[in-house]
Amino acid sequence: MYRSVPVPAATDFVITNARIVPVADASGNRAEAIESGTLTVRDGRITEVTPGSVDTSSLPADTEVIDAGGRWVLPGFIEAHGHLGVHEDGEGWSGDDTNEMTDPNGAGLRALDSIDPTDLGFKDALRGGVTSALIKPGSGNPIGGRTAFLKTWGRIVDEMLVTQDLSVKSALGENPKRVYGEKKVTPSTRMGTVKIIRDAFVEARNYQAKRAQADADGTPFDRDLVKETLADVLDGKLAWDQHCHRADDIATAIRLSEEFGYRPVINHGTEGHKIADFIAAKGIDVILGPLMTSRSKVELRDRTLATAASLAEAGVRIALTTDHPVIPINFLIHEASLAVKEGLDPTVAIEALTINPAAIFGLDDRLGSLAVGRDADIVIWSGDPLDLNSRAETVFVSGRRVFDYDAASGTAHIADPLGPTLISEP
Repeated sequence: MYRSVPVPAATDFVITNARIVPVADASGNRAEAIESGTLTVRDGRITEVTPGSVDTSSLPADTEVIDAGGRWVLPGFIEAHGHLGVHEDGEGWSGDDTNEMTDPNGAGLRALDSIDPTDLGFKDALRGGVTSALIKPGSGNPIGGRTAFLKTWGRIVDEMLVTQDLSVKSALGENPKRVYGEKKVTPSTRMGTVKIIRDAFVEARNYQAKRAQADADGTPFDRDLVKETLADVLDGKLAWDQHCHRADDIATAIRLSEEFGYRPVINHGTEGHKIADFIAAKGIDVILGPLMTSRSKVELRDRTLATAASLAEAGVRIALTTDHPVIPINFLIHEASLAVKEGLDPTVAIEALTINPAAIFGLDDRLGSLAVGRDADIVIWSGDPLDLNSRAETVFVSGRRVFDYDAASGTAHIADPLGPTLISEP
C-alpha cells in the first residue's frame, strides 16, 4: 500500500489549473471557491491565490509548476481530537501510552512525551489529507494531561510540533468512574469525578495566591507541575478539552467552567443535539465524534449522525473527529460526508475539518485555510472531497511534497522523514 521515497527538498512551487477551495480569507471570513485558479508557495508559506493562470516564464527558474488538471485544492485537514503516536496502530499494549491511570489528576503529564512519529497512523493521516492533529491523552483520568499539536509528517516530534500550549484534556462520564471504581478508590461516581476536578482547581487557586505572594515578597517558592498547568487554565492560557458524551455531563462541564472561569471545549458531545440551543447560548465549541463508532457503552446509545447538523443549525461552531484510532484517521473526511448525508451543510462540513478547529485553538493565522501567509499544508484531491470516490492525490506539509497517490498502480508514495539508513560494514 505504501512505498517510501526520499525526503523531499523544500521547494517553491505554483499549482495551476486548479479548483481552489480557500475555505476562509485572511480575516477568517468564509471564502468562495475559485473555479480555475493558481496558488503560489514560497518558503513553506502561501504567498498568492488568484483566479486564472500565471505567466510561468516570469517565475524564478527553481519554481516547480504543478498543473492540477482541474482537480480540487484544499487546505490540509485538522484532526482536532486524536491519539496519533500515543496509541499506536497494531502495537497492542506496548504502543498504548494514552492513559497514565495511576493518579486521577494527571495535569502534570504531557502527551508530547509519549508520541512515536513512526506510528503507522501518521501515514494514514496523509492518505486522508490530514496534515495536522491535536494529540491528546486519553479519557481514563478526570484530568488527563497537556495536549500537543503536531504536523503529521516528520522524524522527531519536536520538529513536528506546532505548539503544546493549547489545552488540557479532562474527562467526565463513564470512563474515569469505571477505571477508578474498579480500583475501589475515588472517583467511582460522576460526582466523585467532578470532586477530583473541583479540588484540583481550588488547590490551583490557592497555589496562584501563594505564588503571587512569594513573588511579591521575593521569597523562594516550590513550583508544582500539576498546579502550574491548572493555573495556566485558570489564567486563560490553556483551554479545557472536556471529554463528555451525555447531555447531563455536557451541562456539568459548562457548570464547572463557569464556577472557575476557564474556557471549555466539549469533546465528543454525543448527546449535544439534545441541548444544542443551550450550548449555543453559552458560546461553547464542540469537537464532535467519532460519528461512525458503535454503541460500545451506555453513554453512546443515543449516538446519531444528525448531531452535527443539529449543533450547526443552533449556531454552535463544530469540528469533527475520528478519535483515532477509534476510527482510522484517514476516514475523517467520511465523518464529514456522513454528516452531510444527515443534513449538515457541505460548506460547514469542510469548515469543520479546517478553519473551525484552527480557530477554536487560535491557530487560524497559520492553518485551516489557503489564505496568503498560511502554512503550505495543501492537498490536491481528485474531485470533491465529500464524494466517496475522491482521493487525496498529493499532499504538502509545510511546503514539502510528502505524499502522492499513483492511481495506475494503486500505490501511495510517502516521503520517509528519516531518509535512507546507511550502515557501514567494517
